Amino acid sequence: MRSTFALAAIALAFMVTGTRAQPPQQLPPVQQPAPADPQLPKGIMPTLGRPTEATDKTPPFEFDTYFNGKWAFEWVVPDSALGPAGQIAGTTTFKKIDDKFFQSETDAKGPAGPIKIREHIAYNKEKESIVRQVTDSRGFSYLTMAPVGSDLGGIFYMYFESEPFTYKGKTIRVKENWRLVSVLNYKVSMTVSVDAGRYTNYGNPWWQKQVAGVTSR
Repeated sequence: MRSTFALAAIALAFMVTGTRAQPPQQLPPVQQPAPADPQLPKGIMPTLGRPTEATDKTPPFEFDTYFNGKWAFEWVVPDSALGPAGQIAGTTTFKKIDDKFFQSETDAKGPAGPIKIREHIAYNKEKESIVRQVTDSRGFSYLTMAPVGSDLGGIFYMYFESEPFTYKGKTIRVKENWRLVSVLNYKVSMTVSVDAGRYTNYGNPWWQKQVAGVTSR
């Protein structure tokens, strides 16, 4: 009997223990979806997967692929026939009209107040040449043109030279060297000639493309 009673007691204890509330299971943490990569502009140069060779050719420049969108810039200018010295900062937005024609609009603030620049742009890909009609709210406009060059390192160049134009009684010409170093940055080196004098430096600003989630440079 004792043996039977002992076995019954052990069984009862096991049943009681087995019915106790179990601690809640720890669920695995919810995996948050990784943030989507920002949509970077595509490069113009092809990826060869090998070192470049002297016989390699650079592809024609695609204006829309590179420029389309909004760019920010800062520019420190000297005192000149175009206005007082100081900083010019703002944005330039490029838009495509069709495969050959484009336009841009610059909204900026300079040492003498707001500046708005509108440009009509014609690009001939076959002849690798570009023409810009520039209208500046400071009171002048001019036509400028450039050949488009490139190297196997993926850098494109545009060397603009303007027609002479008159502003505040002076005859002015402008030269601009655009250096397109990446899909997010281009640099402009600008010089100005007054009354057929020598060209002097007017600054070397950078334009940086505005892409969500991307810090350029």
